[in-house]
Amino acid sequence: MSILIKNGRVIDPANKIDAVLDIFIQDNKISRVAQNIQAQAEAVIDASNKIVAPGIVDMHVHLREPGREDKETIASATAAAAKGGVTTVLAMPNTQPAMDCVENIQLLQGIINKDALINVLVCGTITKERLGKELSDSIALKKNGAIAISDDGASVENEELMLEALKRAKQAGILTICHSEDKKLSGKGVVNLGFVSTRLGLRGISNESEYTRIIRDIELAEKCAASVHIAHVSCRESVEIIAAAKKRKVKITCETAPHYFALTDEDIIDYDTNMKINPPLRTKQDVSAIKTGLKNMVIDVIASDHAPHTENEKDIEFDRAEFGKIGLESGLAVSIMELIDKNILSWQELVSSLALNPAKILGINKGTLTVGADADVIVIDAGKEFILDKKSIVSKSKNSPFIGRKVKGLVEYTIYNGKIIYKS
Repeated sequence: MSILIKNGRVIDPANKIDAVLDIFIQDNKISRVAQNIQAQAEAVIDASNKIVAPGIVDMHVHLREPGREDKETIASATAAAAKGGVTTVLAMPNTQPAMDCVENIQLLQGIINKDALINVLVCGTITKERLGKELSDSIALKKNGAIAISDDGASVENEELMLEALKRAKQAGILTICHSEDKKLSGKGVVNLGFVSTRLGLRGISNESEYTRIIRDIELAEKCAASVHIAHVSCRESVEIIAAAKKRKVKITCETAPHYFALTDEDIIDYDTNMKINPPLRTKQDVSAIKTGLKNMVIDVIASDHAPHTENEKDIEFDRAEFGKIGLESGLAVSIMELIDKNILSWQELVSSLALNPAKILGINKGTLTVGADADVIVIDAGKEFILDKKSIVSKSKNSPFIGRKVKGLVEYTIYNGKIIYKS
């Protein structure tokens, strides 16, 4: 299919482009990026006064299939992703069964090949069944399609085992993604430890439970000169520790998620379980530190940490409700509202955080509009305001903390592999 996108404000940080240009797509690739392209195309998109950018690369998504298809499926999640401008996702391995062996990865890839609307990459586990007892075979996982390893949802408690995991990952040439949580410190906490937790009578989770584990994982990565990526950074101390490690030239990257720069623990005041997230929503000071970390490029990536749950798992007492919220459909709009409109990031910086940087970290040829690159492109009406309505959510689960809120920045078109897969 050939597509001509006319007169859009093209944002392509890989090539330092921020200009009104046309894009011609042919044979699934970016064919030309220039002014006033004259070409016959099967589809012509007028992108006047719109943003045209590479498709989002979301490197932290829980797809739930196989095993919990009542929460989400490959089909429903990738449809939700397309609506949100996401053209590549990294599927976290805490499925049932976990992605801890070649057979399970092949099972998942069979479903992806059959049902996925977009590019779905597979993350394997660090340990068997994510139990932190025995290492998975990272070399075999890599050879059979895994692009990263993580025990996301759990941290590997045993220090010697984690060091060996990092050594093996380095040997295999596979990225290690760390969920940074010391369970001895977080315990049975459900919200951020502080004034709000005391006022609500809920058990708290300290910043310390996150940043002490980040310190440990950085030290281990430094010890064996391995690369490490820190997931869902939520607090001020974590940003400062990662900044110091980067200055020491540790091979470290990290991500945060939109809820960590758009919401605080004060938003939980009415016990909305859609705000129950791990790590938890933090204070205004932490939110400010996250935004500064993004601005200073200490935080490399914005990812959704899309974690769907059924209403039965969320519409119960706060203590008993599952941790997690969906985010594939709202992430871009929340980021525009909180980072672009508030002059925290430029469009080049935002697109780098959402697309270019995660693609680089994962080692994939995405996140760019370079001629010859895969034609994964989104067209955004950045000024369009809309209410995130529960009925309009494509994801199978509806546990969004932004339901009923006015957000800004509507994806008009999502093009994946040279084909229009979503139109608003």
